[in-house]
Amino acid sequence: MKYRYLLFDADDTLLDFSLASLAAFAAMCRHNGIPNTPEVYQIYYDINHALWAAFDRGEVTKESLTRERFVRFLAALGLERDAAKCNLEYLEALGSSVFPLPHAEAVCRELHDQGYILLIATNAVASVQRNRLRICSFGDLFAHAFISEEAGAPKPDKAYYDYIFSTPENCLAIGDSLTTDSRGANNAALPCCWYNPQGKPPADLRIDYEITDLRQLPDIL
Repeated sequence: MKYRYLLFDADDTLLDFSLASLAAFAAMCRHNGIPNTPEVYQIYYDINHALWAAFDRGEVTKESLTRERFVRFLAALGLERDAAKCNLEYLEALGSSVFPLPHAEAVCRELHDQGYILLIATNAVASVQRNRLRICSFGDLFAHAFISEEAGAPKPDKAYYDYIFSTPENCLAIGDSLTTDSRGANNAALPCCWYNPQGKPPADLRIDYEITDLRQLPDIL
């Protein structure tokens, strides 16, 4: 095997985070009497996306991110609700929302059966992501999930990858995000495969492989 270890990103590489977030947001709205419309969700999405981008740049902590996003969201709507309660209910619902992306399970099962060691690399909230992987229909295929909250550093920091491997050999990083997955692999001198189903233009990064469909992954291995 050229690569023994396959380090997969989870959200938007194997699992559809957009569907999971929509389901969790709907549950939070029901519990708190908040209108659940596409326009309202877009307000939350924009705030949350901006805060996660700031997290990826190392500008905010995950704790402040999860606390602040609903403070800003409720302020934008002019609603008086308990932001901490909204966040907790959203995270609880998110932890039970798992929607595998097309072909993710079949490809992972094929690779696992061929003897590859499958790993997860994720910046998500640890308690949420561990529960999602636990109830995922193919979560048992992964030998370990490395979560930034527990590593003490997020992707794309090299320290995150140092936490995973003292000597990262025979490992391929696979993910959809240029800013975290591909850049992180560059920072850690890991070969990387960019999962790019939307055909986005490349960035100024080393991309060793590019796929638009997960079914292409076994062919490059």
